[in-house]
Amino acid sequence: MNRLYYGDNLKVLRDRTAFPDACVDLIYLDPPFNSKRDYNLLFKSPKIVAGESGYSAAQIEAFEDTWHWTPEVTEREYDEVLTGANTDVGQMMKALVGFLGRNDMTAYLVMMANRLLELHRVLKPTGSLYLHCDPTASHYLKIVLDAVFGKLCFLNEITWKRTTAHNDPQRYGRIADRIFFYSKTPKKVFHPAGGVYSPEQLARYKHEKDGRRCRAENLTAPHFSPTRTVEWRGTHPGRDRQWRFSLVELERLYAEGRILPKRNGCPRKDGLLEFLDEAEGPAMQDIWLDLNMGPTSDERLGYPTQKPQVLLERIISASSNEGDVVLDPFCGCGTAVHAAQKLKRRWIGIDITCLAISLIESRLKKAFPEDFGEEGQRRLRYEVIGTPKDLESARDLARRDKYQFQWWAVSLIDEAQPWQGRKKGADTGIDGIRYYRDLDRKEVHTMLISVKGGENVGPAMVKDLIATLARDKADIGLFLTLTAPTKAMQTEAAAAGFYESKNGKKYARLQLLTIEGLLNKTQRAEHPDYEPDTGYKKAKAEKGGEQTKLL
Repeated sequence: MNRLYYGDNLKVLRDRTAFPDACVDLIYLDPPFNSKRDYNLLFKSPKIVAGESGYSAAQIEAFEDTWHWTPEVTEREYDEVLTGANTDVGQMMKALVGFLGRNDMTAYLVMMANRLLELHRVLKPTGSLYLHCDPTASHYLKIVLDAVFGKLCFLNEITWKRTTAHNDPQRYGRIADRIFFYSKTPKKVFHPAGGVYSPEQLARYKHEKDGRRCRAENLTAPHFSPTRTVEWRGTHPGRDRQWRFSLVELERLYAEGRILPKRNGCPRKDGLLEFLDEAEGPAMQDIWLDLNMGPTSDERLGYPTQKPQVLLERIISASSNEGDVVLDPFCGCGTAVHAAQKLKRRWIGIDITCLAISLIESRLKKAFPEDFGEEGQRRLRYEVIGTPKDLESARDLARRDKYQFQWWAVSLIDEAQPWQGRKKGADTGIDGIRYYRDLDRKEVHTMLISVKGGENVGPAMVKDLIATLARDKADIGLFLTLTAPTKAMQTEAAAAGFYESKNGKKYARLQLLTIEGLLNKTQRAEHPDYEPDTGYKKAKAEKGGEQTKLL
C-alpha cells in the first residue's frame, strides 16, 4: 500500500502500528535546512488577456525555515533525546547543546535527532538513508548522523551541483548541496548505475576493430606468481609482475583476437582490447555534476526547494529493488514519491501541510492517471491519512488550523490552486482560484473560491464574494462552507445571475457548495471546463483545446 500522511512526521513515525520496526527499505529526506528564510510556493497562472500567451506568477508562503528553542516543544524533545535508549545520541546532543547553547541551531538539531532516531528504527537491516542538506547545518548533522547510525555506517558525503552559478559578492558562489549516505548495516542493497565518460575518457578509445571503438589495457599486474610470472607466447610480464589472467584465459582471449600483437607477432603487455560498446561506464563518484533542473523546466511545480526527479531516480535505483518501500518523511511536492512510483517501488510520504499533500495528489493523478485517477482510487492504489474524510474531521481541522483547512478545502475543487494563503494583511476573502478556457479558447477565464470554516455565515459574505467577482472581472465564484447555506444566502447567490458559456449552457455565477457535499460527491463545481455528461472536455481536446493546470 502506498500512503501519504498529513501531520507531524515525528508523531506519525511513532505510531508502531503503522511503522513497526524494520519496515522500510530506503529513506530519502530533504528536511528544512535552518536557512532563516521564508519560502513561497510559486504557482504559474495563464495570462488573462485575450490573445496573450505565457504565464504570470502568484505565490503563497509554503513554510518558514526558521527554528527557535522553545520550552513547549524543543525542551520536551531535548529531554526525550537525553533519556532515550540510544545513549550515544543523548551524550552527543548534550555536548552540542553545551557547546553551542540553547539557540536556533540546537533547536533545529534536536528536532532532527528525534526524527533520525525513529527513521533508524523503521529502516531494515538492508536499508539505507540519504539525507539532503546544505552547508548551513551539514557539519552538525553529520555528527548527529554518526551518533544515530554509528560512524562505521557512514558511506559517502555526496556533493550535488544544483545550479551553474550563484551571484554572491561577499563570498564564493554556493552552487552545491550535500547528501549524506548511510546504511543501517553492511548488508545494504547497493547497485548504482555507471557514470558517463568524459571527453578525455572517450578519447582513450582510439583504436577500432570491426567498426567498434576500443582501447588497449594492461594485461599484467604488480605481483609475483609462480604460475603467472612466466613467459607466454614470447612475452614475459616483467620482474615482480604477473599476468592478470590464467594462461588458459589468455589463450582464449588471444584466439578471439582480443589481444593486440607487437610487430614481431608476440602479444603486447598493454594489448588487452576493451570495447566501448561493452563498457559499463566509469564507476559513479561522490561528486554529481550532471543532474540539474533549469529555472524554466516543465518539471518545476513551484515548490521552493524542489529537486530534479532524475536525482531521486538515481538514489532510488541504486539503493532499492522493485517492490521495496521508499519513505520520504519531508515529502514536500512529492518528487521522491513520483520517482518511486515510476520505478515500481512502494512508497510512503509524510508532510506537515495539507498544501503539500494536495499538490502531490495532483501530481500523481497527472503523471499516472491509470493508477491515481478515480479508477485507481477505487482500486486503493494509495491512501491519504490525516486529511479530513468526513464533516466532523473537517470541522476539527478548521478549529485547529485555519490556513491548513482553507488549503485542504480548495483542493476539493478539481485543478484549483490556493490563493494568497498565509499572506499577511487584510483578508481579501479569496482562498483559491481555478482557471479554464471556454470553447473559443482565446481567453483564460477565472473562477474564484472563498472558503468559510466558521459557523456564522450569512448573505453578507455572499454579497462580498459577488462584489469581488465584479472587481476582479471573474466569471464564476464558489462559496465553500462547513454549514448548509441559509435560504437568504441562496436568494443572494441566485441574484448574481449566470455565466453564459460559448457552448450554449448557462452556469450559476455564484455557486454555494458545502464541504460535506464535496466529500460525498453529491456536489461539484459547474463550469465549462468540466462537463462529463456532454463530453465537452473530450471534444475540446480533439480540437486542440488547452487545459490549464496546477503548476
